[in-house]
Amino acid sequence: MRVWERGIGETWSCGTGACAVAAAATELGLCEMNSDITLHLRGGDLTVNRRADGLTLTGDAQIDFEGVIDI
Repeated sequence: MRVWERGIGETWSCGTGACAVAAAATELGLCEMNSDITLHLRGGDLTVNRRADGLTLTGDAQIDFEGVIDI
């Protein structure tokens, strides 16, 4: 899966997009409900499981930026 964000360009990971892809895939019958769906993104794999009561997203979390704002 690849994501292009308006104003910023390609992003390496997108949990919201991964959930949307999994939801669409189950709606279209391409993947089964109640099973793990692995999505491969440039920043790493994410796993989404869609059940009748919602979606569960799991994956690795990493810090990719730190900063300080002087006020």
